[in-house]
Amino acid sequence: MLIDLQLHSNYSDGYLSPSELVKLIKSKGIKVAALTDHNTTEGVDEFIKESKKHGIKPIIGMEIYAKYKTKKINILWYNFDRNNIELQKIIESSRRRRSLLVRNILLKLKRRGYKIEVDKILSEFKHYIPINRLADKIMEKEFNYNLVLRGIKKKRKNSPGFSGKLLLPLREDDILGELFFDKKIGRLNEAYINIERLFKIKKEVGGQIVFCHPGKHNKFANNMTEKLKDMGLDGIEVLSPHHTIGAVMYSQFLSEKLDLIATGGSDFHLFEGDGSLLQDSWDWFMVDSRRLRRIREIIG
Repeated sequence: MLIDLQLHSNYSDGYLSPSELVKLIKSKGIKVAALTDHNTTEGVDEFIKESKKHGIKPIIGMEIYAKYKTKKINILWYNFDRNNIELQKIIESSRRRRSLLVRNILLKLKRRGYKIEVDKILSEFKHYIPINRLADKIMEKEFNYNLVLRGIKKKRKNSPGFSGKLLLPLREDDILGELFFDKKIGRLNEAYINIERLFKIKKEVGGQIVFCHPGKHNKFANNMTEKLKDMGLDGIEVLSPHHTIGAVMYSQFLSEKLDLIATGGSDFHLFEGDGSLLQDSWDWFMVDSRRLRRIREIIG
């Protein structure tokens, strides 16, 4: 059975509404799915309603930017009580901190000459402020686009083999680097939530906490999975488009060794566009529930 336990909508850093997302996964043959927007559950009601209309079993989910001591990780949380007041307070606190961080970086960009209406941009993001769509808003102005273009060229000027011309359209990573990860401006960080706090409140709200794509940037390091297991971790994401085959096999090994639920998801955000032959991860990557140990504990 095809499932997808990591999907993102326009309530966080995806580009489709929950309803549009459901229609898409229906066309891909998905039978069970979870909307896992970052640090928000606001799109879940729409997702559940639309899923039931299309014969898809919806799973309540959320992806959270968390921190264990100084280590930054992502977790996926499924089947929890999303109406719990204390949990929503934690999420709202994260949203406010994120808004302050974004406001600060936008003001710095404005002082550097970018044409940015700070309050207008912030008003367009009610739940979570995603870095990709935030960049889209800034780059809508041709003046800002040209500033970014010049900045990237300047940084590449002394690179071996650089001809002085950039392939267009610009890569998203280059745009984000110029706007939000420039040493002269500062780094736009996420509003991370203490992982121990999340495990503590899990006793009230229930559900399953899963280590999200640990193979991305090698989050396996320093026995992180084992440490999270000791705190109450329920599962590990095994099948992810962010994983190499080595990361898949090692995640599977940890799932068996530590007796963790194995999960998988496409981490879908948007279509590739530009006439590319591969438009989304489903063109080359699908999640079969038969490959995932103990997955029924999440999907029923």
